[in-house]
Amino acid sequence: MNIYVGNLPYSTDRDELREIFTAYGEVSAARIVTDRETGRSKGFGFVEMPNDAEAKSAIEALNGKEIGGRKAVINEARPREERAPRKF
Repeated sequence: MNIYVGNLPYSTDRDELREIFTAYGEVSAARIVTDRETGRSKGFGFVEMPNDAEAKSAIEALNGKEIGGRKAVINEARPREERAPRKF
């Protein structure tokens, strides 16, 4: 299951994100979304967990909890929407 993790402190890195979710089960991937130009975190990321039951348990336990002093928003990620090509 792909999990959206929002409202993260900008200092959170991939390893910290993986560690938080590993307490609830196996994590196959953790990713922090960064700005293309600056490389700075955008304050959200995604975690992949192969076991849906473990993923749902992590979502229930962590949604609304503080991570680095901020209340995290955690839910099942929605499929990415197609965007129109950029026009310059």
